[in-house]
Amino acid sequence: MRNLFSILIFCFVFGKAFSQDRVVANLKIQGNKKLKSDFIKRIAFLKTGVALDSMSIEADIKRLKRMPSVAHAYYQVFYSHDNQYNVIYNIVENFTIIPSVNIYTTNADEFAYRLGLYEFNLFGQNIAFGGFYQNDIYGSFAINFRAPNLFGRQFGLATNYQDLTTLEPVFFDDTTASYKYNNTSIEVLGLYAINFNHKIEFGLSYFTEDYQYDSGATSPEVPLILNVHKLLYKAIYEYNDLDYDYQYVSGFRSMFNFQYVTSRSDMLPHFFIGWNDFYYFKKLGNKGNLGTRLRLGLSSNQDTPFAPFSVDNNVNVRGVGNTIDRGTGAMVLNMEYRHTLYEKGWFILQGNSFIDSGTWRNPGGDFGDFSDLDNIKVYTGLGLRFIHKKVFNAIFRIDYGVGLTKNGTRGLVFGIGQYF
Repeated sequence: MRNLFSILIFCFVFGKAFSQDRVVANLKIQGNKKLKSDFIKRIAFLKTGVALDSMSIEADIKRLKRMPSVAHAYYQVFYSHDNQYNVIYNIVENFTIIPSVNIYTTNADEFAYRLGLYEFNLFGQNIAFGGFYQNDIYGSFAINFRAPNLFGRQFGLATNYQDLTTLEPVFFDDTTASYKYNNTSIEVLGLYAINFNHKIEFGLSYFTEDYQYDSGATSPEVPLILNVHKLLYKAIYEYNDLDYDYQYVSGFRSMFNFQYVTSRSDMLPHFFIGWNDFYYFKKLGNKGNLGTRLRLGLSSNQDTPFAPFSVDNNVNVRGVGNTIDRGTGAMVLNMEYRHTLYEKGWFILQGNSFIDSGTWRNPGGDFGDFSDLDNIKVYTGLGLRFIHKKVFNAIFRIDYGVGLTKNGTRGLVFGIGQYF
C-alpha cells in the first residue's frame, strides 16, 4: 500500500513537471547597432517570464522585417534550465539615412524631379523624419514626421507639412487650360495598431488651394484665379500580411483611404473621396516575384475641371505623361514580374516587365465612362532595379512604358523604391 501511494505521488509530481509550459528565461536582441534593444523589447509580443509561444515569436520577426531599419531578422531558441528557454532575435540592420530621387519624362519633353532626404530610424526608435524638394516647372517642398510606436506598441503620431506648386492641366468643354496650382497644408494623424495585421489612422489636414491661370482655353464659368481654404478629415484602414525576404515579397495587403473635404468656395464644393488599394505578391521559384496592385476609387461626382483622380506617369500608368487627365472615379491595375538577374554580396540586379492599365469616370459622368475607349489606358514595358540589400529602400528603378491604346505615348520613369 505504501509503495502504491509512493508511485502515485511520483506520477503526480512528474506529470505536473512535464505538463508545465515552457517559459522564456531571457529575450536577447543581437546584431542591432542603431535600433535600440529596449525599443524592440518594448514593442515585442514575447516577454521574459511568459510562456514560450511560437506564434508570438513569428509575429515579432514579421514585424521586425517590415521595419525600415531592418534588412532581415530571424530567431534562435536555446534550453536554459528547469523548462526555461533563452530566445535570441537576430537583427541584420539597414542603413536608414536615405536620399530619395524621382525623375520622370515623356515624349512630350516633360521633365520633373523630386529630391529628398529621410532618416527612417531616428533615435533608434523606428521614427521616420525628413523632407523633399520637388521641381515640376515650379519649386516645392515638404517635411514629414512619422512615429508609429511613439506611445507604445499600438499608438503613434504622424505630422506633415507641404508647400507644393505645379503646372496642372484643367479640362472643360473638350478643351484644356494650364493653371499654376499651389497646395499648402499641415496634417496631423493619430496611428493605432489594432493588432499585428490591422491598423487604422485618423486625423485632419488644413490646407489652401490656389489656382492661377497660365495658358490655354478659357471659359466664363471657369475662374482665372481661385483661392480656397479647405479642411480635410481622413481615415485609413490597413490590413497587412506581407512577408519580406530581402528583395522578395509574399502575401496580401489592403489599404482603404477615405477623405471628406470641406470648402469655402462653390467652385470647389464639399466632396468625399475614397479608394482601396489591393496588393498581392507571390514568390515564383528561386528568383521570381509576381506583384499586382488594384486600385478602385470614387469621389463625389461634381462636373468640375478640378476632379481629384488623375492619370499620371509617376503614380499609376508608366509612360502616360504627367497628369494628362482627371476623373471622379478610377480603376487601375498594375501587374509586374520581377526577376533577379544577378546577386552577389550586397548588390542585386533585378529585371522587370509590367502592364499598367486603367480607366476613369469623367467629371459629372456615369459608370459607363469606365468602358469608354477614350478613357481606357493600357501601357506595357520593361525596367531594371538596382538594389542595395543593406540600405532601406535603396532600389533605383528605371521603367520604359509604351502605350497600347488610343493616343498612346511612351516615356521613361525613374525613381527610388519599387513602383508599388
